[in-house]
Amino acid sequence: MSTEQGKILLPIARAAIARALNVPYTADEAAPWLAEQGACFVTLTQYGELRGCIGSLQAHRPLLHDVKSNAVSAALRDPRFAPLSAAELDTTEVEISLLSPVQAMDFCNEADALAQLRPHVDGVLLEYRNYRSTYLPQVWEHFEQPQQFLNSLKLKAGLPQNFWAADVKLARYTVTKWREADFQEGME
Repeated sequence: MSTEQGKILLPIARAAIARALNVPYTADEAAPWLAEQGACFVTLTQYGELRGCIGSLQAHRPLLHDVKSNAVSAALRDPRFAPLSAAELDTTEVEISLLSPVQAMDFCNEADALAQLRPHVDGVLLEYRNYRSTYLPQVWEHFEQPQQFLNSLKLKAGLPQNFWAADVKLARYTVTKWREADFQEGME
């Protein structure tokens, strides 16, 4: 089912973006499992570089709506980038990461937390008071050590990279991901 899910979800995301940009594109939205609650991130890249990424950490609406909403938000509302233009659509690759439920981690200090992290497997959510950030498991490819990953996650949240406090919360999740490049023959 996993490959088939990707073949259905990716065109749905692309169609949602295309419609938001007034470009004709349709996708089949009839699969019954699309009505089930789901959480996903939609990542857009151009020439291998990030162009937008928005998602949901918790399943709070049908997966169909989550994919469409996050796709449009990644294209038009990621505050790190200007809104995607219709002219950019053909050079933009869509990736969808379907999240497992988020699980709180139990640890006694930062070293214990680092020892529990599974590089290239875990997506990590960091929370400390009003500070919050997450990285998908794919982000591990940019870091050699768990400490570097966690330090960058702290910076992303707006905290110093060497910050630690007893009430820091960490949670992890896994993803099933699909990229349009993985299905090029079947997507054109």
